[in-house]
Amino acid sequence: MNYILFDGPNRDALLPFTYTRPVADIRVGILTIREKWELFLGATTTTVTEDYLSDKFPMVEMEQNIMINASYTPTEVLVNQIKNLTENQAIFDGESMVAFYSLEDQDVDLDAYEALNCEGSILKIETTWDIFSKNGDAINADFKLLTVDRTSEPIPEQTVAFNPEQIFIEEGAKLPLCVLNATDGPIYIGKNSEIMEGSMVRGPFALCEGSTLKMGTKIYGPTTVGPYSKVGGEVNNSVIFGFSNKGHDGYLGNSVIGEWCNLGADTNNSNLKNNYAEVRLWSYETDNFANTGLQYCGLMMGDHSKCGINTMFNTGTVIGVSANIFGAGFPRNFIPSFSWGGAKGFTTYLASKAFEVATVVMKRRGLEFSVQESAILEHVFNHSATYRND
Repeated sequence: MNYILFDGPNRDALLPFTYTRPVADIRVGILTIREKWELFLGATTTTVTEDYLSDKFPMVEMEQNIMINASYTPTEVLVNQIKNLTENQAIFDGESMVAFYSLEDQDVDLDAYEALNCEGSILKIETTWDIFSKNGDAINADFKLLTVDRTSEPIPEQTVAFNPEQIFIEEGAKLPLCVLNATDGPIYIGKNSEIMEGSMVRGPFALCEGSTLKMGTKIYGPTTVGPYSKVGGEVNNSVIFGFSNKGHDGYLGNSVIGEWCNLGADTNNSNLKNNYAEVRLWSYETDNFANTGLQYCGLMMGDHSKCGINTMFNTGTVIGVSANIFGAGFPRNFIPSFSWGGAKGFTTYLASKAFEVATVVMKRRGLEFSVQESAILEHVFNHSATYRND
């Protein structure tokens, strides 16, 4: 059977992160949504996404296919239900499509399908703030998936560990003289990662492959540090997708940071309004501010965005792709893609200049800023022009 993950109706609600990736490649918990599905299914997947992303994330259709809404994360019950789908059957969660069976080149009429109700509990990523607010449940599920019938590397003698049965260390990880407290949730330490001395970590927490916690870092779960990232200072209930740096002191809370981002030294974000009111967050879906229903909500930063030292972000700030923020004061709480500036105002960050930086940054990690990457960012630059007013 061929499995295809499709973006579904929540794609725009997950911008700016889905500007540069399909919904399936959002990281929540330890793994991306795609990685979760592929482990459960025992098969690779392809993607139905926006046309401008399809060169990098192609769709492969075969004679028999099952289409899966990538907003949903897998469970054993749901995967079994999906594997048992037959021709002209579909699974629904209320009115939301979860998965359906499709033949090659079939003109699908879902109204003619047999509708099956989604079974068991589900975890669905519908909004940007779902990524951090549901991260604890996702870490717990991924921890079980990744560690079942496996033995952890030993916890070093110099490391203080609480509830060590809920701590899993992969090969090559280094963690001298740190404190790991898995009382409130599991702690996963990825391959060849490092927790430097003096760091204190409370689960649920995931440190993915090749990533580093700098000396004296304070982590409050549920938090995920994606692969090949560097983190220092204080972090609470946040998700960093990967290849990003928050290497110095400063606070990051109830936030989501994309790939190839950099937070300058002593960058801080607010995650609670002074009047304790619910936080409103910019929605690309409605081109307006939306109620999150949350009292705590911090920073959403799209891929390739960066900020200078001592940057301050207000509660509920959304930053697009390839923005560069610097200077004193609080910048506005919606910063469009390819913006350059700060509280005193913004101009357009020219795509050619942004591409030069991306080339250098990715080369430092042994990766190429490819023609595909350039075309994607070029599309985002043009598409986001309507939000820039310089």
